[in-house]
Amino acid sequence: MRVTIHLARLWLLALWLFGTSVAHGATIEVRLADRTDVSVERFGAGQDTVLLWLPSGLGQQASEERVAAATAALGIEVWRPDLLDARLLPPLESSLEKISGRDVADLIDAASAGGRRVYLTASARASALALTGAQVWRERHPDSAVLGGAILLHPNLYIGPPEPGREADFQPVVAQTRLPIFIVQPQRSPWIFRLDALKAALAATGSPVSVQLVPEVRDRYYFRPDATNVEEAEAARLPALFAQAIATLKDTKVGDPALQAARGKQRAPAAPRERNLRPYQGNPVPAPLRLTSLDGAMRDLADYRGQVVLINFWASWCPPCVREMPSLQRLKERFSGRPFVILAVNMAEDEATVRAFLKEKVNVDFPILMDRDGAALKRWKVFAFPTSFVVGSDGNLHSGLVGEAEWDSDPIVRALQALIPKAR
Repeated sequence: MRVTIHLARLWLLALWLFGTSVAHGATIEVRLADRTDVSVERFGAGQDTVLLWLPSGLGQQASEERVAAATAALGIEVWRPDLLDARLLPPLESSLEKISGRDVADLIDAASAGGRRVYLTASARASALALTGAQVWRERHPDSAVLGGAILLHPNLYIGPPEPGREADFQPVVAQTRLPIFIVQPQRSPWIFRLDALKAALAATGSPVSVQLVPEVRDRYYFRPDATNVEEAEAARLPALFAQAIATLKDTKVGDPALQAARGKQRAPAAPRERNLRPYQGNPVPAPLRLTSLDGAMRDLADYRGQVVLINFWASWCPPCVREMPSLQRLKERFSGRPFVILAVNMAEDEATVRAFLKEKVNVDFPILMDRDGAALKRWKVFAFPTSFVVGSDGNLHSGLVGEAEWDSDPIVRALQALIPKAR
């Protein structure tokens, strides 16, 4: 009973901290090995456990500061280093690729002074930086146990989106990591359908992986300007989730690599692509697609043979998906009366959410197919949203595109026009 009351008081304190406008920590300077000074915002000095929170690449967020302050109230010291500013880099996710793992290793050394236990946390693409820094640090200190593991928030550990229809490769650091991992995975995220593959890749080299699913929220739910009530509530619970993750990682030990072959070669990062349709490089025979549409009709791709079919995988919580929908409607109207159809496959959202979105946000009249369990997404090897495929009148895959597009632009219209059968 005493423990329960104590936790309840801590939880109320966390809620109180979230009610303040801004919760600032104390700023300290940490000098790296190359004599570069890094400003670190520190919350809750003097604790035995330090959570080293790496930047997201999207700038310093006030809501993250409130999470850090509430986490410190639970007895966990939090460090938030501004590595991008120290390296004179703009606040962009792409800037993370220019940060060396040595910088993170230096910060782990500083945070662990006096034998304190350190845990890394990072989100999305910054997860690769966390694992790289941990790898560098372990090479320096192979016998030390002060680095307890990493908490990864909706990690994106892939080498960019692949060509449509191809499997994506993990960042090389995944095959080099031997570290206890705790993944916080939002439910409304494209990465949830790749979670098993990531767990298997990490486990192959001896990294034990624990997962906490967060229902009904999107990636970056704890600092989204358009956060829903559910996302705000889950953001308030993140400090307690950090404490839970650290407790789990403390009791976790690294195992032996199961598959050394996982250290095989990885492809180099793909070059940036234009937002135009590209020739499909995989097996031209499309995977089955048979789903119920929002109007209750069963839609089967096989029934559209003889027509050109644009298949668009989307979600209402995906901003690029939302932005491109008006141009998809214009494209549909442009080819009205021609053997052309758009099938928009929604990713595992409930019917009420999709209906509300279509009523309040966009006005489209092409079929909306409900992939309720994400099975179609897996069969079609969709790794990012939106992803689109073009099936020709011959029933084969001809082209695809990862990311948003202006679908009624001249290059795309010309490409589709060339596939549409001419009237006899």
